[in-house]
Amino acid sequence: MKKIKTLRPAMTVLALGLGLGLGLFQGTLHAADYPAAQAITVVVPFSAGGGADNAARIIAKALGEVSGQTVVVDNKAGASGAIGAALVARAKADGYTVLYDASSFAINPALRKLPYDPAKDFIAVSQAISVPNILVAAPSSPYNSLADFMNAARQKPGRLTYASYGPGSLAQMATELLKADAKFDAVHVPYKGGAPAIVDVMGGQVDVYFANAASSINYVKGGKLKALAVSSAKRMPDLPDVPTVAESGIKGFEVTEWNGFFLPAGTAPETVQKLQDLVQKALALPATRASLEKLGLTPVGSSSAAFTGFVAAERKRWDAVVKANGITVQ
Repeated sequence: MKKIKTLRPAMTVLALGLGLGLGLFQGTLHAADYPAAQAITVVVPFSAGGGADNAARIIAKALGEVSGQTVVVDNKAGASGAIGAALVARAKADGYTVLYDASSFAINPALRKLPYDPAKDFIAVSQAISVPNILVAAPSSPYNSLADFMNAARQKPGRLTYASYGPGSLAQMATELLKADAKFDAVHVPYKGGAPAIVDVMGGQVDVYFANAASSINYVKGGKLKALAVSSAKRMPDLPDVPTVAESGIKGFEVTEWNGFFLPAGTAPETVQKLQDLVQKALALPATRASLEKLGLTPVGSSSAAFTGFVAAERKRWDAVVKANGITVQ
């Protein structure tokens, strides 16, 4: 009997060891099979029809082609991306719930208390695209250049307005930076996404908007929006007659939006690597590149390590801008 009693703890330890080993083995198998088990949901934390959404849908289609798996885009707009990001932070870390976020991912921590820690609760997988913003106005707007708008804003401080796709968005940050550099004032009008902002700018309800090129370039080409300037260091190839902000008198001004993929912390390294590889393959498809470039977007497809460093640098940059200019969100 004594022998039996002494053997039971040993058997229990053995059984636990086998169970743990089996669990680890199954986890490895699941990572090895990724993404065969189920459809991938790409959470876009902005409204449908906006710049990030347009790009995400193009890339999601390509991801489906290269992975052989269904890829679904799910819009969860609000709080400049924080609502959708929080949803993904709480999701199962199996690679099947993916965050497709924008520059606001790096801006939000400087502006608001978040229900997640961007540095600890996510794994940066790959930067998908880089894109300039276009400062747009209604076709009927009296402003035909950035200089026109800035001069009017200086003459009528606090009376002109600018739109953004949400408090703390890059559209707000870029305009606040422009206001500080050019020494003029304008009132911020935030929207829940880029699409409704564009509608009101078209109608003249808001004076200007630093719109993501993906959501605005076709409207500019179609004459439904007037482009005053672009935020990139160089002119856009598809809008060669539109000057940069720097060319318009604000030397050194450059703000470029970015989009990228993130996974919840705790996702297996093998799964992160596989999704990184799939994103890179998707962005390498000629049809995908052509569709993105048509919207003024530059495909990137960086490594997880490179994107992690890039996001950290972006957080540092915008934190400094927020503090230097006393920017707050209500």
